Amino acid sequence: MSRKRLERQEAIRKIVRRERVRTQRDLVDLLGRHGFECTQATVSRDIADMGLRKLPEGVYVLAEDLHLQRMIAELVTSVVKSGQLVLVKTTAGAGQGVAAALDAAELDEILGSIAGDDTILIIARSEADAVQVEDGINKFRGQL
Repeated sequence: MSRKRLERQEAIRKIVRRERVRTQRDLVDLLGRHGFECTQATVSRDIADMGLRKLPEGVYVLAEDLHLQRMIAELVTSVVKSGQLVLVKTTAGAGQGVAAALDAAELDEILGSIAGDDTILIIARSEADAVQVEDGINKFRGQL
């Protein structure tokens, strides 16, 4: 695979995790803002290659994030950011499972997490990254 294609697909991965992308045209526009000029046909091929899926609410998600999305949608009750910390509340007994799913996603913005029965404390790399983590969790909850 060409280096340009790999870089574009990495940009798509980051965009889809951070934004509510509903159409291929939206993705083309967002890629353009990140310096990748491409056609809708190119984006369509990338979507197929990467195995992106559309959630019932019409938003693209990475195939590897489907498990995480389901867990967050079903088990997370609230999320609050304070500085570079993100506090996630879950239903009783779900804290460690959701934290394990977040850890498995290997999100660049997260340094690590500590989980209890119904609470997860996420340590982000920076305050800006904490905003991205909070927004990403809220996206999966259908709150954005």
